[in-house]
Amino acid sequence: METFTKLFASLLAFVYHCFDRIVIQGYIPLLTRPAHIVHFFRDVHGIYPITKQVLAKRTHEYQQWVEAFARNHRIPIQWPEKGMKKEDYVRPFCASMERRKRFGVYFIFKSLEQGPTFRSLSPKYPTDDPDYRILQRNRSRYTHYYFYIRDEVLGPMVMCAGSFLPFQTTYYINGHHFIAGELQRQGVRFRKDDNAFLWTDNLQLNQVEYCRNFIFRRNFPIHKIFERSCELGLFRLTADKITQIFGVRKHNRIRGKLHSMLEKLDHGHHVLRIYCKSLVARMYEKFATFLRLEICVNRLKDLGLNKGLKNLNVLRQKLVSATDRMAGFEAELLNVHVDFPLFQRLALPIPCGGAKIPGIKIQDTRMMRLMEVLLQGGTQLGGWRTAQIHETIRTTFALSANAYTLTQLRYDLRKMKGHGLLERDGKRYCYRLTEKGKKVAAMFVLFHQRVCGPLANSLFHHRPEKVSKPPAKIEAAYHKADDAIQNLIDLLAA
Repeated sequence: METFTKLFASLLAFVYHCFDRIVIQGYIPLLTRPAHIVHFFRDVHGIYPITKQVLAKRTHEYQQWVEAFARNHRIPIQWPEKGMKKEDYVRPFCASMERRKRFGVYFIFKSLEQGPTFRSLSPKYPTDDPDYRILQRNRSRYTHYYFYIRDEVLGPMVMCAGSFLPFQTTYYINGHHFIAGELQRQGVRFRKDDNAFLWTDNLQLNQVEYCRNFIFRRNFPIHKIFERSCELGLFRLTADKITQIFGVRKHNRIRGKLHSMLEKLDHGHHVLRIYCKSLVARMYEKFATFLRLEICVNRLKDLGLNKGLKNLNVLRQKLVSATDRMAGFEAELLNVHVDFPLFQRLALPIPCGGAKIPGIKIQDTRMMRLMEVLLQGGTQLGGWRTAQIHETIRTTFALSANAYTLTQLRYDLRKMKGHGLLERDGKRYCYRLTEKGKKVAAMFVLFHQRVCGPLANSLFHHRPEKVSKPPAKIEAAYHKADDAIQNLIDLLAA
């Protein structure tokens, strides 16, 4: 994690980590086992025998209560349409609650899903008690209610309640909503999009998702970083490295999968997934400047923990360490300079008022000569007039008057000035290189003289024999690199 932050410190706006989503299952202990159901009806309510109709009556009563609750509080309740995105559909109702500064249930969806139930069966053989029934745990499809709630502390959340015994509930909590509420209470301004914070003015900041988020200042570096992470991650993320990231031990009897994959489903963006047992790590980019590393835990035993909420803090520490190791591994792969398309940018035209100044092409040898003279002259040449620069170029490269005219020089100087490489000395018609111009001119000249020229000469002119001494060390180095590249091409072709 420290390596990743050091590499991209100048590009990052801020970094934060939190629980992205927590799914908590709730139940009533008195209604978990068949013996508990018998005690609940026979001893508490005095209902016996416990028939199918008795069990169904509780479901009807609960459904009637939900309908009456929605009607009395004017809460919309409906079945979702096919293909409907529930979160998008209920968002206007949540916004209405926020404007009115109210808390509570603001929408109810009904859904037909599978869940735990109890069946009442008559015994196969007659018993002394003619009313005796066998209660059996089962799973079947019945109506579930999704209550969309705006809580004063947790923010927007969802509670799913089954309408059949044992009335199991599931709570879906989002850590970003909780953070947003805390920031609002402390009067800290921020900008949030969906489940991601994109900006803040105070940088101190059964299924579980924990995420680490990197907010970049610009879109340019984030896509290059993600591309390189995916390319190298698919090759370098071996089983040993995956188990190290998640902090588990690798053995022959490990359950689940150990592999990485790149996919693009309904998210609209690519996602790098890393699987270890039932743990899933994901990395993806969104909102132009947002890079997220998150881990989804579907089975807490894979981390050596049980499902109790008392282990939430221990789980958080484990996931913080895992995301740190994942970010550290990505930093090892990315410990290189981010690609900067200098020559590509110079080749693009620059708007100047109603006109456009042409770009500077890398193959323009005339421009290369001008930059070399300006670079060698340094600050002294910066005080020279156009005619003096023209005479120096002609003398240095032995050019005739027709080979490089004053008109061509003025045209080239105008292009360099438009791209911010050249500046005038006050109001005088004397020119010197800017700080940016010095760096670009050095890159331009070095590319032609130290890279392109020697490499082209070694490829198209004589190739020295191995028995004879090469005329220069640099030429031998180019031949060595050429042989290595050719060997790599041959291996890929095979």
